[in-house]
Amino acid sequence: MPRTILFPLPDRDFDVTEVAVPWKLLTEAGHRVVFATETGTTPAADPLLLTGVVFGTLGARAEPIRFYRELEQAPAFRRPLRWSDADPAAYHALYLAGGHAQGMKPYLESDLVARLAIAFFARGAPVAAICHGALVLARAADPTTGRSLLHGRRTTCLPKYMERSAWLATVWRRGQYFRTYPTYVEDEVKAALAVPEDFERGPRALFARGTRDDHRAAFVVEDGVYVSGRWPGDAYLLAEKLGDRLAALEEKAHGGTQTA
Repeated sequence: MPRTILFPLPDRDFDVTEVAVPWKLLTEAGHRVVFATETGTTPAADPLLLTGVVFGTLGARAEPIRFYRELEQAPAFRRPLRWSDADPAAYHALYLAGGHAQGMKPYLESDLVARLAIAFFARGAPVAAICHGALVLARAADPTTGRSLLHGRRTTCLPKYMERSAWLATVWRRGQYFRTYPTYVEDEVKAALAVPEDFERGPRALFARGTRDDHRAAFVVEDGVYVSGRWPGDAYLLAEKLGDRLAALEEKAHGGTQTA
């Protein structure tokens, strides 16, 4: 049975790979992806990731760009819901993409998006977050404890060395483009955890990325229904792990039907 995944997005500037790759793999597996934006308008990815941040480099790779061009034609993408109209109970899983350009801020700082995350965790539904997407969870407070949704969970996110390296390599041309906030993503996420050891940085990597058929360069952290990735190089593996959790839901539902 196909499952439905909610992808809330900013109106602009999300990461090409972190959205297009999971959309492609999950829909190929037969699942349905529903998009939601702040205003209900068709979203747009960070344009520099399509053309290259500096001299045609540091952008998305060819296959994710091809997936994104397909995504641009998808009815669900062209006609998204508003964040305020997305009912968490109507979806089986939540996917929180990342991105670092300034258009990400309304999404990363949204109380509406935070409430969606709270609702999914409250009912034990699968949640996936990648890169800056983990900030949504770090900033969202569990109403039963008052603590971050990530308190007591293991996670990864964009590592400080990656964020700093990208910024140092491009600041001469793009200014603060790679620094969404003065605080590094890793530092804010770690501050939300129960203990610093719950943050997993993964193996050091600046250029090697996972692909559809080769996950050796990819890294994700799995903690029950929650799965997280660091950057676009983990998008294929993260989509696969979210798919595993959706398959587990199907097995549980099938087993419950048989028992009944």
